[in-house]
Amino acid sequence: MALERIEKLIESYLEGATSVAEENELKVYFSSSNVELHLQHYQPLFSYFKQAKEEEFSREILLPTKKKNNLQLWSIAASVVVFLGVGTFMYLENNTSDDFVTCTPEDSPELVLQQTQKALALVSEHLNTGIKSVGYINEYEESKNRIFKK
Repeated sequence: MALERIEKLIESYLEGATSVAEENELKVYFSSSNVELHLQHYQPLFSYFKQAKEEEFSREILLPTKKKNNLQLWSIAASVVVFLGVGTFMYLENNTSDDFVTCTPEDSPELVLQQTQKALALVSEHLNTGIKSVGYINEYEESKNRIFKK
């Protein structure tokens, strides 16, 4: 009678339909020394569960320490360097352009027109350079936002 019950419990256990009490009953049966021969192949399974329950993890887990993130300071420093570089370039460009002659209203209209065109071309050139720089700064800002996920 008990053997039939154990066989039914094993069948239910393998189908995943046993309760905790029935599983404990199987564990007790298979941990005893009087297990039937045709059921002995289930004995290592239940002895493993008993052994696994008694195991303890004794090794210490080392978690990585959180490092102070200096990325923000580096990004500010890089921005300052970029602005200083652009400012120095613009300053040097302005000081090396001696092509202009001071015109008065009494000068010939052709000379005034030429000087005005040169001045507008220079302004346009520097304006385009500034617009390119702003584009780089926008790209930098987008990258920074992706990194910091704002």
